Amino acid sequence: MAKNMQPIVKRCKALGISPAYMGYTAKTKSDTIRNPKGQIRRKQGEYAMQLNEKQKVKFVYGILERQFRGYYEKAAKAPGQTGEVLLTTIERRLDNVIYRLGFAMTRREARQAVNHGHFNVNGKRVDVPSYLVKPGDVIEVREKSRKSPMFKRLTGEDAVIVTPPKWLEKDLNNMTGKVLTNPAREDIDLPVEEQLIVELYSK
Repeated sequence: MAKNMQPIVKRCKALGISPAYMGYTAKTKSDTIRNPKGQIRRKQGEYAMQLNEKQKVKFVYGILERQFRGYYEKAAKAPGQTGEVLLTTIERRLDNVIYRLGFAMTRREARQAVNHGHFNVNGKRVDVPSYLVKPGDVIEVREKSRKSPMFKRLTGEDAVIVTPPKWLEKDLNNMTGKVLTNPAREDIDLPVEEQLIVELYSK
């Protein structure tokens, strides 16, 4: 599978997003007072703006073009606003849900953990990061995986406390999470103008 090997912070700066959306806390020069003009960007054309929004979503969620187009085509056929349906569908990916629950520090780490079979969904092992969860689904760290350093750090003294969005419920003691409802647009904090993506694909 193709991979984008460009450094995270550099790619974030190019797309105009904070590394925090990738689970990183690194700062770019534009975050400091030494470069007060760092946020000033040259005026983009319509196509460039549309493409940037698409690339932003693909990069943050770790999705390649073919799969992203598939999500778009399904969203275009579904009831509701296409852009919102697109984003909320992608938000339901298992790797993203693992990240949102705080069982991984980044989406990349979550994707790898799913690939390695560390999670069950409704009692069954699932190793497909693009698996779409639905309301009522219960996600759990597999029993034999809980002893690994990756998951032990979740309950240690230095563990980072992660509060999941309101559409998810987390039980850290049992290392489980539950999907309460489908995510709404306001539950997605990524600063993206999804309508520009719709316009791009509608041409």
